[in-house]
This record gives sequence, structure tokens and C-alpha cells, in this order.
Amino acid sequence: MAAFDYEWFKGEVYKLTKIDLNAYKEKQMKRRIDTLIAKNEITGYDKYMELIRKNKEKREEFITYLTINVSEFFRNIDQWNLMDKEMVPELMDKFGKNLKIWSAACSTGDEPYTIVMLLSKHVPLDQISVLAWDIDTVALAKARAGIYEAKEVQNVPADLKKKYMKQEGNKWRVNDEIKSRVTFKQADLLRDAYPKDYHLIVCRNVLIYFTEEAKDGIFRKYYETLKPGGMLFIGSTEQIINYKDIGFQRKKSFYYEKPEA
Repeated sequence: MAAFDYEWFKGEVYKLTKIDLNAYKEKQMKRRIDTLIAKNEITGYDKYMELIRKNKEKREEFITYLTINVSEFFRNIDQWNLMDKEMVPELMDKFGKNLKIWSAACSTGDEPYTIVMLLSKHVPLDQISVLAWDIDTVALAKARAGIYEAKEVQNVPADLKKKYMKQEGNKWRVNDEIKSRVTFKQADLLRDAYPKDYHLIVCRNVLIYFTEEAKDGIFRKYYETLKPGGMLFIGSTEQIINYKDIGFQRKKSFYYEKPEA
């Protein structure tokens, strides 16, 4: 084994950032990291580790690149329409209008702001509260700023965009009444304690990068987080193969329900 191979690098990354690269699909992740090292014109994991230890900006660049932030408002619009027409009314029938919602890997904020806008069609804004987690501090800074490129907001329905967003040159800004309904937190799904008694968890297009073992652990913790009758909404590229073993019932499309007791 080479002194500074990928196994060594994974261990050093964990010491430095507490990010466990063993939970990610190795071939994909190693390819991404090798590309980033080459982009920085460095040879070898040891030299790159030296760089990210010393340089906070390069360390943040590494974490951002690692966490694969691909996001947009109302991504896969048909699934959000299903939430609007069926899932939200069903959850409100069960739990009332003050739903506890967790955007579990919120990236740059597109997802939690989408949730708030959608819920605003059902209840006043002051009754809406969304908890939003992400591991990436750079992505969270963009989320808190709430400023987006036109292509990121192209799927926002025209009435909601007019009501809750303002165009500033070639960018769009989410207004403060939407932003105030989201609580952002820097946290790691693999490491941190999960919240409890939530009615809806949204986690889309994130876990595809994790190993099967890591995904299973996360889905089981989501199940524990949900109140009986609560729902998990996952991405269009994902499925929970062993959802019955965990205890979920599959609802329409990409929604899974924790059965009521």
C-alpha cells in the first residue's frame, strides 16, 4: 500500500472535516476528488491534503465539490404538483396546519424555499416552518442569501415568482417573508443526531451518491424521525429497495409513509 493512497486520504479527510468518505460510492467519489486535485495543479493526495489543511478557502472548495450541489426550484415539477394536490392536504387532515417539515439535505436553499412557497397556497406564511440541513457551509451561505440565477428559478410558477421573488438584473432574490420561514443548520446526515416527530421529510437526489449501507442507515433514521402517518419524499432517481423491511409503506410516486399506529 502506498503511503499516501486514497485509503490514507479518506482517513485524513475524516480527521479534518468529520466527513466519512467510506459512506460514498468509491469510484464516483475518487474520480471527483482526482479531478479536483488536477484542477489545483497538484500531484498526490499528500500535497492536496496539505493544501486543504492550511487554506480554509480551498477546504471549503473541496467540501462544496464533494457534496455535489445540483439543485433548482420545483425540480421535477410533477412531483411537487402531487405534493400540492394530494400529500399536503392529506398531511394537514392528519396533523393540522402547523406541519413540521425537514429539508434534510437542502443544498443552496432551492428545496426549502420551494416547500414554503408551495405550503403558502394552503396556510398563511406565519404558520409555516421548515428546518433545512446541509453539510456544506458555502451552499448554506448561498441559501441564506436567497439570490439565484434565472435558470435555477425557471420552474417557479409565475404567480409564486411574482408574489415572492424580485428580479435584480439577471438574478432573482427570494423575499424576506419566505426566507424567514426556513431555519438553516450546518449538519451531517451521517454523524449528527436527527430531529424528532416530523410530519414530512424531503430528501431528494442526494443519497444516490452514498453506499447501500449508508443509505439504509439514513432511511432507518428517517423512519424514526417521522411521526406515525408522516411521509418521506425522495428524488426521481432514487428508490428504497427494502422499504418494507424498514417499515415504510409506498405511496404514489416517490413518497413513502410511516404507517399510523
